[in-house]
Order: sequence, then C-alpha cells, then structure tokens
Amino acid sequence: MSKLDEARDILDALQVPAKQQNVMCCCVLLAMAGLKEDQCWVNATSNWIRIHDVIAFASDNYGITYAENSRETIRKQAMHHFRNAAFIEDNGKATNSPNYRYRLTGEMVKIIQSYGSGTWDENLETFLNNHETLISLYASKRTVRKMPVKINGSEFTFSPGKHNELQKAIIEEFAPRFAPNPECLYVGDTTEKDLVKNEGKLRELGFSITLHDKMPDVVLYSAEKNWLYFIEAVTSVGPMEPKRIKEIEEMTADVAAGKIYVTAFLDFKTFKRFSESLAWETEAWIADMPDHMIHLNGDKFLGPRN
Repeated sequence: MSKLDEARDILDALQVPAKQQNVMCCCVLLAMAGLKEDQCWVNATSNWIRIHDVIAFASDNYGITYAENSRETIRKQAMHHFRNAAFIEDNGKATNSPNYRYRLTGEMVKIIQSYGSGTWDENLETFLNNHETLISLYASKRTVRKMPVKINGSEFTFSPGKHNELQKAIIEEFAPRFAPNPECLYVGDTTEKDLVKNEGKLRELGFSITLHDKMPDVVLYSAEKNWLYFIEAVTSVGPMEPKRIKEIEEMTADVAAGKIYVTAFLDFKTFKRFSESLAWETEAWIADMPDHMIHLNGDKFLGPRN
C-alpha cells in the first residue's frame, strides 16, 4: 500500500468517521508524523507544525496541492476532529497567532509507530480501550488554559492569547473605572467570534448589525449616561485610526447615544508603537496603568463628541 493508503488504514482502525478518512486528513496525519513515502511508520515524529507546513508537506512529498486559502477547511475538516479525538494537541496560543502550532500527542505517536509491527494489534487495543480517557485528558488541558471572565454577571471563558488577555482587562478593569454601570453589548473571542452579542439592545439603540469583522472588539453601553463605548483591543493591529472611526460612524449612523472611541493596549510600549496613528478626539487606555486614560486633544475629557 502507499503511505496515503496506510494512513487511511490507521484512521479506519482508530474508528475515525469516514469523512475524516479522506485524502486531506491522510495528508494531515502524514505531515504531523513527518513521514515521506519511503519512510516506515516507526520513524514517525511529533514536532510542532502549522497548517501552512501541512500544505507544503503534502505538495513537496505527495504531489497534492492545497491552496493557502484552504487552511480554514483543513482546520475544520481535519485538525478540529483530530484534536477532539486526542490524536493531536495545540500549543495553547491564540488561533490567529503566527506562533500557533499543532503536534501529535505522545499516545498517538506511540500507536502509529507500531503500525505494521507485531505490537500493532496490542497497542491498538490499548489505545481504543483508553480512548475516552485520552479525550478527557486533553480536553482538560485545553480547559485549564482558558481564561475565565465575568461578562454582564455571567461566567464565560476566553481562549488563551494576548488579544483575549487585553479584552479580559477591558471588561474587568476598564469598564468599572470609566463606564458607569456598563453593559457589554458585544465582545468576540479568537475562536468564537460572537461570544457576546446582544442584537436586541444594539438594534434598539439603532446599531446596524454587521459581520463580526466590522465590529469593534468590545462594545459597552452605559444606560446611565446613554453612552456607547467602541473599544479596539490592540496587540498587533487595529487601532482607532481615522479610517476606523469613519467605518464605525457609517455603521452607527442611526445611533442617537453618545459615542466614545477607545484604543486599549496591554502596555506603554505597544501604545508608543501606535500613538502616531491614533485619531484625534479618541481615548487611549493602557492595561498596565488601569487608573489612567490618555485623551487625544479636544475640549472634552471622556465624553461623546456629538
């Protein structure tokens, strides 16, 4: 059999659904194991790799081409299921981080290294007998890495990463200090884009509900002041530049509430990096100095311009 056929045979033996035994998933398994056509399964490895590396490996070693824009398809059809099955694990970075990686779990490496050997049947039986335990183990590891956050009185969890760390600080540190009795109307997560989205209240305020990539990272509302806070959490991109302000103004043309624009940063170093691109008449907040606000010009301090 070819290596692709052997990979399919392994996935079948591991009781993987037929949809996850396709060529793409077989390529993923081979790339994760670092196995070329002429190598034996005993040589399987477990190195941290990106989906980009999977695409390059499939092309270079098996002549199978996947476009770069197919990364999300690979993530959903292969990586997601393999991780849920405890075949692979991730390194805990945010999914949109350039440092996000996957690797085979130690148990998965052990079982595939024995494929074709005299210990395969025994190792397979052991793996399948402990499979639910493995799933629970790796699910538990992922849960521990998540960050708990209380939003509007309810418990949520953010996936790990600096962007979500900053969003957590906005909700727990910025909001109580600078937004009287705030309600969070919108916040996304790097893995769950619309973690909180109060469409009813947003519509009531005249907000045009749009796709998540047009929304600011966090939207707060103070009924006491009738103020809306549009907050961008900036760790690498996306400050409140004039162009961004214009986009939000267009989306909120029918909103009568006062509008406040805030760019939040984790530290002063990141603020300095973006300071020259920030729009006038906006605010900047730094999580390392939570009691202070930087006001960019204007005759009002922390208030809407309309």
